[in-house]
Amino acid sequence: MESKYKHLYNQLQAQIEKREYKAGDKLPSEGDLMELYGASRDTVRKALDLLVQDGFIRKAKGKPAVVLDKNKFNFPVSEIASFKEIYRFSDSKPKTYVENLEIVKNDPKLMEALQIGPEDEAFVLERVREIEGEKIIIDKDYFSRKVVDNLPLRAAQDSVYEYLEQEVGLKIGFAMKEITVQMAGDEDRRLLDMKNYDMIVVVKSYTYLEDSTLFQFTESRHRPDKFKFVDFARRKL
Repeated sequence: MESKYKHLYNQLQAQIEKREYKAGDKLPSEGDLMELYGASRDTVRKALDLLVQDGFIRKAKGKPAVVLDKNKFNFPVSEIASFKEIYRFSDSKPKTYVENLEIVKNDPKLMEALQIGPEDEAFVLERVREIEGEKIIIDKDYFSRKVVDNLPLRAAQDSVYEYLEQEVGLKIGFAMKEITVQMAGDEDRRLLDMKNYDMIVVVKSYTYLEDSTLFQFTESRHRPDKFKFVDFARRKL
């Protein structure tokens, strides 16, 4: 069950992302938040502290919390979220360009990544993501055809996860992620608006169904200035 302070955090975060509270706006005082949400002072303070930790607000003792201008986009490490879901509240109308969609087999890299045999097929989907008029992400997705036997172009242009969950009926369960920083390559410079950046942030993900079936491997390449990777950690004693 979600804790009270995390529930309040999610409500306030959603209001900030929807720009109901814009950069520079002051949040209601702790007392007003207690009254608005029927929450205790401890719950309000914990929710505000988490908003500070995740870069949504600035808070000083005795002063109202102020909403920050988030120049970078949050990339949730501990969640499985589609591009469409991450930027659903964005005002910039992100765009997706499908560079490649094909079926391949007997590819050593895919055989190892997806744990499939040489005769098994996989979809290769390569997309470029544009945010605020700049191309800043390359997403390379590989889907085992043992699980995903069809992948229409319309889903690739919109949301593959929405298609797989709502139309195919798959139950996506969990993912393992690896984040590294690498030198940008020729493909990064060709497809992305790299400006003067010579490094790229690479996120590799292995995604499983609820029954632990591996069905997707993703390599996502990000221009480093536009993203921060967020997680929530709790100390275990």
